[in-house]
Amino acid sequence: MGRAGHDPGNKNEMMLHAIFNVLDYGAVADGKTDNTGAFSSCLRAVIAAGGGQMYLPAGVYQGRIVIPPFQASSWIVVEIVGAGQPAPVFGTVGSFPFLDNGTIIRCFASSGPAVISATPDLASPYGKFSMLCVVIKNLEVRTSDNPAIDGINMEYVQQCRIENVVVNTGVYCVQASRPTHGTRGIITPACNNGALTILRNVVVTGYHTGILVNEHTDGDCLNLACNVNGLEFVFAHHASRFGRVGSQRCTHNITVTGQHAFSIEQLDIEIAGPRQTDARNEWQATVANINDPGNLGIGDINYWVVEGNVGATAKFTRTGGAFIRVRRIGANPR
Repeated sequence: MGRAGHDPGNKNEMMLHAIFNVLDYGAVADGKTDNTGAFSSCLRAVIAAGGGQMYLPAGVYQGRIVIPPFQASSWIVVEIVGAGQPAPVFGTVGSFPFLDNGTIIRCFASSGPAVISATPDLASPYGKFSMLCVVIKNLEVRTSDNPAIDGINMEYVQQCRIENVVVNTGVYCVQASRPTHGTRGIITPACNNGALTILRNVVVTGYHTGILVNEHTDGDCLNLACNVNGLEFVFAHHASRFGRVGSQRCTHNITVTGQHAFSIEQLDIEIAGPRQTDARNEWQATVANINDPGNLGIGDINYWVVEGNVGATAKFTRTGGAFIRVRRIGANPR
């Protein structure tokens, strides 16, 4: 274990800045070794110390990170941090290989928990929601093409911050297979008492739902490419806010499946244009920019749409969404 930026005489500060290197707990970044057990050992040490940082040096780590339940009288912070910002590989044309640079955590399992997940805490006073604030940053999460498991599932923690993170399927988004398992790139905390999610500089490609949005979610600089649903809003007591959201070649850019109030300051959309789809990826043709057949969403969206091989367009389609006010940038609301 190493520590940085602390006063050796201040026990609380030492604990706050404790850094736990996964290599010290048996992890091997060779792309083959199953590191699930090593990750769990490291996380138990972080939690026993009252919080701290689980650090993953650069390399490809096979396995799952499963955050155990935490039972205490107050919340603690658990950080899962890689070696640096990953390259966000996405686009609307071409084919590009995925390099194994930076910190990559991958799992090709056909069932079970997400690549990074939190276990429900049945003893929590908040009803299954562990009293943890989880920070995930500077790493890439990979599953397989047509992923059978979720990327990051923070449903059962109180709060989380996800920053400089790419979640993908190891396939350049334009070549991604249609997702058929209903999996999600990111699931935010679902507790209706104290939940808070902060998303910054996040890219999700190739999932059935890019980001499943629960309440108190605040996101900015997000990109969602080649997902069936870009953002999916589920039932929430409290509203969510987004700054810039890029959405390319998603079947539905915004889907609403539960009553949820939200705003998006800039929804930048690219839809597939002439000669940009084939038999493999025709599912990436946009069906509706807003998919809210039950009229459950209450929202405000400023949008801009570009059609591939055409340019900027006034096209904007919706299924339902009667209570979602949309405005093309520069135009009056409608």
